[in-house]
Amino acid sequence: MPYINDTAFDAALDVVRNNADRLDICYTQEPTTATEARTTYTCGNKSLTVGAPTNGDTSGRKVVVPAISDGSVTATQTAGWWALSNSTVLHAAGALSSTQAVTSGNQFTLPAFDITFPDAT
Repeated sequence: MPYINDTAFDAALDVVRNNADRLDICYTQEPTTATEARTTYTCGNKSLTVGAPTNGDTSGRKVVVPAISDGSVTATQTAGWWALSNSTVLHAAGALSSTQAVTSGNQFTLPAFDITFPDAT
């Protein structure tokens, strides 16, 4: 059976935790760079801090991205993706659990969610 020590997962998750300082909600497609996340496809953002690595819900290790109740909407669009980045590096991205129609000047909300590395199988 394959095995990966938790410290290896934690090291990768710590890169996200220690470097990503902003979550963007994005439209059109999932961003693949920090520029796409923060400029090209963003329709809203919120500065945040990701939680420390902990045990995953069923296996592996995870970090929790905190709930957002007051994100700033910067463009009227339908957001379908989230992206965690700093000014130069996209650290993680994925699909929202459901799309959100947002209007410039308003606020957006997101529930807390996990980024998980499951145990090797």
